[in-house]
Amino acid sequence: MDPLLLGAIVAVVTILVLFSGVSVALGLLIVSTGFILIFDGMRSLELLPEILFGKLDNFALLSIPMFIIMGSSIASTRAGADLYEALERWLTRVPGGLVISNLGACALFAAMSGSSPATCAAIGKMGIPEMRKRGYPDGVAAGSIAAGGTLGILIPPSVTMIVYGIATETSIGRLFLAGVIPGLLLVVLFMIWSLYSTWQSGDKQLLNAGSYTWKQKFEILPRVLPFLAIIIGVLYAMYGGVATPSETAAVGALLCLLIAMIIYKLWNPKDLWVVLRDSTKESVMILFIIAAAGVFSYMLSSLMITQSIAEWIGTLDVNRWVLMSFVMLFLLVAGFFLPPVAVILMAAPILLPIITAAGFDPIWFAVVLTINMEIGLISPPVGLNLYVINGIAPDISLKTILKGSLPFVACMVIAIILLCFFPGLATWLPDVVMGDAI
Repeated sequence: MDPLLLGAIVAVVTILVLFSGVSVALGLLIVSTGFILIFDGMRSLELLPEILFGKLDNFALLSIPMFIIMGSSIASTRAGADLYEALERWLTRVPGGLVISNLGACALFAAMSGSSPATCAAIGKMGIPEMRKRGYPDGVAAGSIAAGGTLGILIPPSVTMIVYGIATETSIGRLFLAGVIPGLLLVVLFMIWSLYSTWQSGDKQLLNAGSYTWKQKFEILPRVLPFLAIIIGVLYAMYGGVATPSETAAVGALLCLLIAMIIYKLWNPKDLWVVLRDSTKESVMILFIIAAAGVFSYMLSSLMITQSIAEWIGTLDVNRWVLMSFVMLFLLVAGFFLPPVAVILMAAPILLPIITAAGFDPIWFAVVLTINMEIGLISPPVGLNLYVINGIAPDISLKTILKGSLPFVACMVIAIILLCFFPGLATWLPDVVMGDAI
């Protein structure tokens, strides 16, 4: 059978299996095993356990559960609420400062937790009721938190970036640095739109928050600064040559647990068990997807599907930006239905040779891919962050939340366009800190 036709059949079958409701990892294993059996026979199954476990035989993978524990220990405390309160108190005199406080808190909490749903939940529980109480439109209140939560997969340390680095054998340190400036750019774009939409409402009360004394401003800082110090320390250890990403993640996880126990009195064994249990569940889920994606990639390669797609695209006489437009459209649609980790593990190994052959930087592509995945987090039909916000504020309809998040989707599209015109936004910082890539 023609490999391109076979590739189309594999794509259709994969979509049908994943839409059947089975987990992503199990679905990939079912599809991979089925096609290997049909085309390579029973004896080829002997290789599957070796491929499955071999994909997990990577020391860098240790950083995934460590960063997840780091995020879970923060998410299980009042750190998000304290972070929100601290920014609110310091930005109270800024026009529209409340919405800026929410987006700033989302950005900082995202950097600490690396999880988009956790960011939405932690900041949204405080931020959405407060904004609605002061008269902010429901769309702005819900949309800003839903969009701010997506920053968790871009601003370092990011589990998604780690997965991309492992899948494509790209430097995780460079990927972390590449997400810094685009992440801050998104925060600025989000803030600009939020302030504009707030001012357009014409309600002057929205621009005036309560006043706080200097004592109230400073008394909240000791509960927030230790976590920020850990983030700075983790990044310094990683880029200062002190430790590897995995070692840094382990120390960061331990320090976050200790701070949660000391500052937030997380001494109860049941509470600690919940943190470790949830972290283990999420880690196993991601690692299982990584292993299953390894088998899926082997199946595509053994059936010559990957090579044939790359050769076919290489024969197309199209402008490289037209090619990139089709790639981004594919990623956007995939992100609507699948979690970011699954899309990256399935698509990155296939797309990377294509985009590098077209002259695109793989580090730059990682950032563009991640922003596409962010759009999927606040877009139907899956739109995980939309449902998290709806769970926090059930009296705000999904339609209102979606309508409020659409302008932020436009901000992400603007960010992608800016990255296309100015790729240095993603590549400059890694080159400055770690030297030019060879």
